[in-house]
Order: sequence, then C-alpha cells, then structure tokens
Amino acid sequence: MKQSHHKRVKILFVCTGNRDRSPTAQELVKDAGIEARSAGTSETAPVQLSKSLIDWADKVIVMEPRHQEAVLKIAPKARKKVACLNIPDEFCYNQPELRTLLGKKLHPHLNIFQTEKPA
Repeated sequence: MKQSHHKRVKILFVCTGNRDRSPTAQELVKDAGIEARSAGTSETAPVQLSKSLIDWADKVIVMEPRHQEAVLKIAPKARKKVACLNIPDEFCYNQPELRTLLGKKLHPHLNIFQTEKPA
C-alpha cells in the first residue's frame, strides 16, 4: 500500500495506429504511479487522438515528429507538454526491443515528473 499524496501524472502516448508503440508505452508505465492512455493518429486507430485526450494529459509523448504535428494541429496550445521519442514504426506490440527502446527514451521524461510534482 504505497499510496502517495502526489497527484498522479497523466501521460498520453501517441503513435499512428494505436496498436503497437503507444499501447506498449502505456503498458510499460502502468506500475510507475502514472495514469496513462494511448491514442493513434490514423482513422483506423481503436482510440483516435482527440482534443479531449490532449487536454486530459499532463504530458503528451509522441513516437514521431508527424505525431507531434497532429497533436499541435488539434491543440496548438499543447506545445509545451509534447515530447517526441523518435521511435520508428517498425515494432510489434510488447516486442522486447520496443520495450527496451521505450524504457531508455522514456526514462528522462519520467524522472522529470518525480521532481516536478510538489508533495
């Protein structure tokens, strides 16, 4: 029962299809005290990127620059909360190599949250 009085950080992960990269990232942080959701920019994505999802998030982490452009097209004021990991669309859901790459690239972003949030 490690309950903290900290506000849980809300992260939205964005990729194209919302089938491989962003759901894997969401899965990866689920035990880190982070509330995470994922969405895709494609019309066929199970969860499509929307203004309400962008507004919900404290941080929007995208996989490629084109996803950042899609976020900012919907919500131009979100620029300061968007970060791009530059992870290409060449992985399958929960693929070990993808999990390793996400872990490395997410680490600096997750550490920021641990120091930014007041008690």
